[in-house]
Amino acid sequence: MRRTALVVASCLVWGTSAAQTFEGVLQGAGATFPYPLYARWADQYKNLTGVRVNYQSIGSGGGIAQIRAKTVDFGASDAPLTPTELATDGLVQFPMIIGGVVPVVNLPGIGPGQLRLTPEVLADIFLGKIQSWDDRRIAELNRDLRLPRQRITVVHRADGSGTTWIFTHYLDQVSPAWHEKVGVGKAVEWPVGIGGKGNEGVSAYVQRVKGAIGYVEYAYALQNHLAYVLLRNQDGRFVAPTIESFQAAAINAAWEKTPGFDVVLTNQPGEDSWPITGASFILVHKEQSDYAKAKAMFQFFDWCYRHGEKAAVGLHYVPIPLGVVEMIESMWEREVRCGGNKVWERSR
Repeated sequence: MRRTALVVASCLVWGTSAAQTFEGVLQGAGATFPYPLYARWADQYKNLTGVRVNYQSIGSGGGIAQIRAKTVDFGASDAPLTPTELATDGLVQFPMIIGGVVPVVNLPGIGPGQLRLTPEVLADIFLGKIQSWDDRRIAELNRDLRLPRQRITVVHRADGSGTTWIFTHYLDQVSPAWHEKVGVGKAVEWPVGIGGKGNEGVSAYVQRVKGAIGYVEYAYALQNHLAYVLLRNQDGRFVAPTIESFQAAAINAAWEKTPGFDVVLTNQPGEDSWPITGASFILVHKEQSDYAKAKAMFQFFDWCYRHGEKAAVGLHYVPIPLGVVEMIESMWEREVRCGGNKVWERSR
Protein backbone atom coordinates (compact mmCIF):
# COMPACT_ATOMS: atom_id res chain seq x y z
CA MET A 1 0.00 0.00 0.00
CA ARG A 2 2.82 2.41 0.97
CA ARG A 3 4.67 1.67 -2.28
CA THR A 4 1.51 2.36 -4.27
CA ALA A 5 1.07 5.66 -2.49
CA LEU A 6 4.65 6.65 -3.29
CA VAL A 7 4.21 5.77 -6.98
CA VAL A 8 1.03 7.85 -7.21
CA ALA A 9 2.70 10.75 -5.43
CA SER A 10 5.67 10.57 -7.78
CA CYS A 11 3.36 10.64 -10.79
CA LEU A 12 1.14 13.47 -9.50
CA VAL A 13 3.93 16.01 -9.23
CA TRP A 14 4.00 16.26 -13.01
CA GLY A 15 1.22 18.78 -13.18
CA THR A 16 2.81 21.16 -10.70
CA SER A 17 6.37 21.09 -11.94
CA ALA A 18 6.48 21.38 -15.69
CA ALA A 19 9.99 22.76 -15.58
CA GLN A 20 11.32 20.04 -13.35
CA THR A 21 14.69 18.59 -14.20
CA PHE A 22 15.92 15.04 -13.98
CA GLU A 23 19.29 14.61 -12.31
CA GLY A 24 19.71 10.83 -12.26
CA VAL A 25 20.89 8.41 -14.93
CA LEU A 26 18.64 6.80 -17.53
CA GLN A 27 19.54 3.11 -17.73
CA GLY A 28 19.14 1.13 -20.94
CA ALA A 29 20.43 -2.23 -22.17
CA GLY A 30 20.20 -4.56 -25.11
CA ALA A 31 21.11 -4.80 -28.77
CA THR A 32 24.72 -4.31 -29.83
CA PHE A 33 23.54 -3.48 -33.38
CA PRO A 34 22.72 0.19 -32.56
CA TYR A 35 25.32 0.63 -29.78
CA PRO A 36 27.75 2.89 -31.73
CA LEU A 37 24.91 5.32 -32.41
CA TYR A 38 23.27 5.16 -28.98
CA ALA A 39 26.65 5.86 -27.38
CA ARG A 40 27.16 8.86 -29.69
CA TRP A 41 23.67 10.19 -29.00
CA ALA A 42 24.09 9.74 -25.24
CA ASP A 43 27.34 11.68 -25.28
CA GLN A 44 25.90 14.54 -27.34
CA TYR A 45 22.75 14.71 -25.22
CA LYS A 46 24.71 14.84 -21.97
CA ASN A 47 26.79 17.74 -23.30
CA LEU A 48 23.62 19.61 -24.29
CA THR A 49 21.36 18.92 -21.32
CA GLY A 50 23.40 17.33 -18.55
CA VAL A 51 21.10 14.28 -18.61
CA ARG A 52 23.10 11.06 -18.56
CA VAL A 53 22.09 7.93 -20.48
CA ASN A 54 23.93 4.70 -19.68
CA TYR A 55 23.36 2.09 -22.41
CA GLN A 56 24.79 -1.41 -21.89
CA SER A 57 25.56 -3.29 -25.12
CA ILE A 58 24.64 -6.81 -23.96
CA GLY A 59 22.61 -8.23 -26.86
CA SER A 60 18.90 -8.16 -27.64
CA GLY A 61 18.13 -11.22 -25.51
CA GLY A 62 19.68 -9.55 -22.47
CA GLY A 63 17.87 -6.29 -23.17
CA ILE A 64 14.48 -8.03 -23.34
CA ALA A 65 15.21 -9.92 -20.11
CA GLN A 66 16.26 -6.76 -18.27
CA ILE A 67 13.26 -4.66 -19.28
CA ARG A 68 10.95 -7.54 -18.32
CA ALA A 69 12.68 -7.69 -14.93
CA LYS A 70 12.45 -3.87 -14.63
CA THR A 71 16.17 -3.57 -13.91
CA VAL A 72 16.55 -0.93 -16.67
CA ASP A 73 14.41 2.00 -17.81
CA PHE A 74 14.41 0.86 -21.43
CA GLY A 75 15.44 -2.22 -23.35
CA ALA A 76 16.59 -2.49 -26.95
CA SER A 77 16.15 -5.35 -29.40
CA ASP A 78 16.64 -5.89 -33.12
CA ALA A 79 14.09 -8.71 -32.98
CA PRO A 80 10.67 -7.12 -32.47
CA LEU A 81 8.32 -8.58 -29.88
CA THR A 82 4.92 -9.68 -31.12
CA PRO A 83 1.77 -7.78 -30.06
CA THR A 84 0.89 -10.71 -27.79
CA GLU A 85 4.30 -10.59 -26.07
CA LEU A 86 4.04 -6.82 -25.63
CA ALA A 87 0.59 -7.14 -24.06
CA THR A 88 1.72 -9.94 -21.74
CA ASP A 89 4.65 -7.89 -20.42
CA GLY A 90 2.86 -4.52 -20.36
CA LEU A 91 5.33 -3.04 -22.85
CA VAL A 92 5.25 -0.72 -25.83
CA GLN A 93 7.73 -0.97 -28.68
CA PHE A 94 8.92 1.47 -31.33
CA PRO A 95 11.70 1.55 -33.96
CA MET A 96 14.63 3.82 -33.14
CA ILE A 97 16.91 3.34 -36.13
CA ILE A 98 17.36 1.25 -39.29
CA GLY A 99 20.59 -0.38 -40.39
CA GLY A 100 22.07 -3.30 -42.24
CA VAL A 101 23.59 -6.63 -41.25
CA VAL A 102 26.52 -7.45 -43.53
CA PRO A 103 28.52 -10.63 -44.12
CA VAL A 104 32.25 -9.89 -43.61
CA VAL A 105 35.27 -12.00 -44.55
CA ASN A 106 38.98 -12.28 -43.84
CA LEU A 107 40.58 -13.37 -47.12
CA PRO A 108 44.11 -12.25 -48.06
CA GLY A 109 44.06 -9.87 -51.01
CA ILE A 110 40.27 -9.40 -51.02
CA GLY A 111 38.93 -6.04 -49.89
CA PRO A 112 35.52 -4.54 -49.11
CA GLY A 113 32.95 -5.03 -51.86
CA GLN A 114 35.02 -7.42 -53.99
CA LEU A 115 33.58 -10.84 -53.11
CA ARG A 116 30.10 -11.63 -54.53
CA LEU A 117 27.75 -14.15 -52.94
CA THR A 118 24.23 -15.30 -53.74
CA PRO A 119 21.68 -16.01 -50.99
CA GLU A 120 21.92 -19.74 -51.67
CA VAL A 121 25.72 -19.82 -51.45
CA LEU A 122 25.71 -17.72 -48.27
CA ALA A 123 23.21 -20.10 -46.64
CA ASP A 124 25.20 -23.17 -47.68
CA ILE A 125 28.39 -21.68 -46.21
CA PHE A 126 26.65 -21.18 -42.86
CA LEU A 127 25.14 -24.68 -43.14
CA GLY A 128 28.64 -26.11 -43.57
CA LYS A 129 27.87 -27.48 -47.04
CA ILE A 130 30.51 -25.25 -48.63
CA GLN A 131 33.76 -25.62 -46.72
CA SER A 132 36.54 -24.09 -48.81
CA TRP A 133 36.93 -20.64 -50.37
CA ASP A 134 37.93 -22.12 -53.74
CA ASP A 135 34.66 -24.10 -53.94
CA ARG A 136 33.29 -24.19 -57.51
CA ARG A 137 30.09 -22.32 -56.61
CA ILE A 138 31.99 -19.38 -55.07
CA ALA A 139 34.54 -19.36 -57.91
CA GLU A 140 31.81 -19.14 -60.57
CA LEU A 141 30.51 -15.96 -58.95
CA ASN A 142 33.98 -14.43 -58.68
CA ARG A 143 35.89 -15.23 -61.86
CA ASP A 144 37.95 -12.05 -61.48
CA LEU A 145 39.25 -12.99 -58.02
CA ARG A 146 42.01 -15.40 -57.00
CA LEU A 147 40.35 -17.38 -54.22
CA PRO A 148 42.59 -19.29 -51.80
CA ARG A 149 42.36 -23.01 -51.16
CA GLN A 150 41.55 -22.27 -47.54
CA ARG A 151 39.06 -23.77 -45.15
CA ILE A 152 36.09 -21.54 -44.30
CA THR A 153 35.64 -20.67 -40.63
CA VAL A 154 32.10 -19.54 -39.83
CA VAL A 155 31.83 -17.00 -36.99
CA HIS A 156 28.43 -16.51 -35.38
CA ARG A 157 27.07 -14.94 -32.21
CA ALA A 158 27.44 -16.79 -28.92
CA ASP A 159 24.83 -14.71 -27.10
CA GLY A 160 21.12 -14.06 -27.62
CA SER A 161 21.25 -11.58 -30.46
CA GLY A 162 18.87 -9.47 -32.50
CA THR A 163 21.54 -9.26 -35.20
CA THR A 164 21.38 -13.07 -35.34
CA TRP A 165 17.60 -12.87 -35.51
CA ILE A 166 17.77 -10.54 -38.55
CA PHE A 167 20.46 -12.69 -40.22
CA THR A 168 18.67 -16.00 -39.66
CA HIS A 169 15.33 -14.46 -40.64
CA TYR A 170 16.94 -13.65 -43.99
CA LEU A 171 18.52 -17.09 -44.45
CA ASP A 172 15.22 -18.71 -43.53
CA GLN A 173 13.49 -16.86 -46.36
CA VAL A 174 16.05 -17.62 -49.06
CA SER A 175 17.07 -21.21 -48.23
CA PRO A 176 14.63 -24.11 -47.80
CA ALA A 177 17.48 -26.16 -46.30
CA TRP A 178 18.16 -23.47 -43.67
CA HIS A 179 14.45 -23.25 -42.92
CA GLU A 180 14.25 -27.03 -42.40
CA LYS A 181 17.44 -27.50 -40.35
CA VAL A 182 17.97 -24.27 -38.39
CA GLY A 183 15.17 -21.68 -38.63
CA VAL A 184 14.93 -18.22 -37.06
CA GLY A 185 15.93 -17.05 -33.61
CA LYS A 186 18.06 -14.79 -31.44
CA ALA A 187 19.99 -17.96 -30.59
CA VAL A 188 19.96 -21.04 -32.85
CA GLU A 189 21.71 -24.41 -33.14
CA TRP A 190 24.49 -23.44 -35.54
CA PRO A 191 25.53 -26.34 -37.80
CA VAL A 192 29.17 -25.14 -37.86
CA GLY A 193 31.41 -22.39 -36.58
CA ILE A 194 32.70 -20.55 -33.54
CA GLY A 195 30.84 -18.02 -31.40
CA GLY A 196 31.73 -14.44 -30.48
CA LYS A 197 29.92 -12.27 -27.94
CA GLY A 198 28.24 -9.22 -29.42
CA ASN A 199 28.99 -7.55 -32.73
CA GLU A 200 32.28 -6.64 -31.08
CA GLY A 201 33.20 -10.30 -30.52
CA VAL A 202 32.29 -11.43 -34.03
CA SER A 203 34.30 -8.54 -35.51
CA ALA A 204 37.33 -9.49 -33.41
CA TYR A 205 37.19 -13.16 -34.48
CA VAL A 206 36.86 -12.30 -38.17
CA GLN A 207 39.82 -9.94 -37.88
CA ARG A 208 42.00 -12.63 -36.28
CA VAL A 209 41.04 -15.80 -38.19
CA LYS A 210 42.23 -16.19 -41.80
CA GLY A 211 39.44 -17.65 -43.93
CA ALA A 212 36.71 -16.45 -41.55
CA ILE A 213 33.23 -15.24 -42.49
CA GLY A 214 30.83 -13.63 -40.01
CA TYR A 215 27.96 -11.15 -39.91
CA VAL A 216 27.91 -7.78 -38.15
CA GLU A 217 26.03 -4.50 -38.21
CA TYR A 218 27.52 -2.28 -40.93
CA ALA A 219 29.06 0.30 -38.55
CA TYR A 220 31.17 -2.48 -37.00
CA ALA A 221 32.40 -3.53 -40.46
CA LEU A 222 33.52 0.04 -41.16
CA GLN A 223 35.01 0.71 -37.74
CA ASN A 224 37.02 -2.53 -37.85
CA HIS A 225 38.03 -2.23 -41.53
CA LEU A 226 36.41 -5.57 -42.39
CA ALA A 227 35.82 -6.71 -45.97
CA TYR A 228 32.07 -6.82 -46.57
CA VAL A 229 30.62 -8.83 -49.45
CA LEU A 230 28.25 -7.92 -52.28
CA LEU A 231 24.96 -9.82 -52.03
CA ARG A 232 22.49 -10.64 -54.78
CA ASN A 233 19.11 -9.22 -53.80
CA GLN A 234 15.57 -10.31 -54.59
CA ASP A 235 15.66 -8.39 -57.90
CA GLY A 236 18.78 -10.28 -59.02
CA ARG A 237 21.28 -7.44 -58.58
CA PHE A 238 24.50 -7.62 -56.60
CA VAL A 239 24.37 -4.69 -54.17
CA ALA A 240 26.71 -3.21 -51.60
CA PRO A 241 25.71 -2.28 -48.05
CA THR A 242 25.26 1.50 -48.01
CA ILE A 243 22.87 3.88 -46.32
CA GLU A 244 21.16 4.24 -49.70
CA SER A 245 20.60 0.49 -50.09
CA PHE A 246 19.26 0.31 -46.50
CA GLN A 247 16.90 3.21 -47.31
CA ALA A 248 15.76 1.41 -50.48
CA ALA A 249 14.76 -1.62 -48.41
CA ALA A 250 13.08 0.55 -45.76
CA ILE A 251 10.83 2.24 -48.33
CA ASN A 252 8.67 -0.89 -48.30
CA ALA A 253 7.95 -0.67 -44.56
CA ALA A 254 4.24 -0.34 -43.73
CA TRP A 255 4.60 0.99 -40.18
CA GLU A 256 1.07 2.37 -40.00
CA LYS A 257 -0.46 -1.02 -40.76
CA THR A 258 1.63 -3.04 -38.31
CA PRO A 259 0.54 -3.37 -34.66
CA GLY A 260 3.45 -2.79 -32.28
CA PHE A 261 5.55 -1.49 -35.22
CA ASP A 262 6.50 -5.14 -35.72
CA VAL A 263 8.02 -4.56 -39.18
CA VAL A 264 10.65 -6.88 -40.67
CA LEU A 265 12.76 -5.52 -43.53
CA THR A 266 14.72 -8.57 -44.72
CA ASN A 267 14.68 -9.69 -48.38
CA GLN A 268 12.68 -6.66 -49.53
CA PRO A 269 12.03 -6.06 -53.25
CA GLY A 270 13.70 -3.23 -55.18
CA GLU A 271 16.74 -3.31 -57.41
CA ASP A 272 18.78 -1.19 -54.97
CA SER A 273 17.60 -2.87 -51.74
CA TRP A 274 20.16 -4.37 -49.36
CA PRO A 275 18.61 -7.74 -48.48
CA ILE A 276 19.60 -7.95 -44.79
CA THR A 277 18.17 -4.67 -43.53
CA GLY A 278 16.54 -4.37 -40.13
CA ALA A 279 15.20 -1.92 -37.57
CA SER A 280 16.30 -1.74 -33.95
CA PHE A 281 13.53 -1.28 -31.40
CA ILE A 282 13.15 0.34 -27.97
CA LEU A 283 11.01 -1.35 -25.31
CA VAL A 284 9.50 0.52 -22.33
CA HIS A 285 6.79 -0.25 -19.82
CA LYS A 286 3.37 1.26 -20.46
CA GLU A 287 2.93 2.05 -16.79
CA GLN A 288 5.77 4.20 -15.48
CA SER A 289 6.44 4.70 -11.77
CA ASP A 290 8.59 7.86 -11.83
CA TYR A 291 7.23 10.75 -13.88
CA ALA A 292 10.42 12.83 -13.96
CA LYS A 293 12.49 9.88 -15.16
CA ALA A 294 9.89 8.79 -17.72
CA LYS A 295 9.56 12.33 -19.06
CA ALA A 296 13.35 12.65 -19.33
CA MET A 297 13.53 9.29 -21.14
CA PHE A 298 10.97 10.27 -23.79
CA GLN A 299 12.56 13.70 -24.16
CA PHE A 300 15.83 11.92 -24.96
CA PHE A 301 14.16 9.69 -27.56
CA ASP A 302 12.41 12.73 -29.08
CA TRP A 303 15.74 14.57 -29.31
CA CYS A 304 17.33 11.53 -31.02
CA TYR A 305 14.57 11.46 -33.63
CA ARG A 306 14.56 15.19 -34.31
CA HIS A 307 18.21 16.19 -33.80
CA GLY A 308 20.19 12.97 -34.10
CA GLU A 309 20.02 12.55 -37.88
CA LYS A 310 23.54 13.84 -38.58
CA ALA A 311 25.11 11.42 -36.12
CA ALA A 312 22.99 8.55 -37.47
CA VAL A 313 23.91 9.15 -41.10
CA GLY A 314 27.55 9.64 -40.12
CA LEU A 315 27.55 6.11 -38.72
CA HIS A 316 25.61 4.75 -41.74
CA TYR A 317 22.29 4.20 -40.02
CA VAL A 318 18.98 5.27 -41.57
CA PRO A 319 17.00 7.73 -39.39
CA ILE A 320 13.34 6.98 -38.81
CA PRO A 321 11.24 9.22 -41.15
CA LEU A 322 9.50 12.09 -39.35
CA GLY A 323 6.11 10.84 -40.51
CA VAL A 324 6.76 7.61 -38.63
CA VAL A 325 8.06 9.59 -35.62
CA GLU A 326 4.69 11.36 -35.45
CA MET A 327 2.96 7.95 -35.33
CA ILE A 328 5.35 6.76 -32.60
CA GLU A 329 4.88 9.86 -30.43
CA SER A 330 1.11 9.60 -30.83
CA MET A 331 1.41 6.09 -29.43
CA TRP A 332 3.48 7.38 -26.46
CA GLU A 333 0.77 9.95 -25.75
CA ARG A 334 -2.02 7.41 -26.11
CA GLU A 335 -0.56 4.43 -24.24
CA VAL A 336 2.14 5.42 -21.71
CA ARG A 337 0.92 6.51 -18.29
CA CYS A 338 2.21 7.36 -14.83
CA GLY A 339 -0.44 7.10 -12.14
CA GLY A 340 -3.12 7.41 -14.82
CA ASN A 341 -1.62 10.58 -16.30
CA LYS A 342 0.00 11.04 -19.68
CA VAL A 343 3.79 11.05 -19.71
CA TRP A 344 4.11 12.56 -23.17
CA GLU A 345 2.10 15.23 -24.94
CA ARG A 346 2.94 16.20 -28.50
CA SER A 347 3.40 19.83 -29.49
CA ARG A 348 0.44 21.03 -31.54
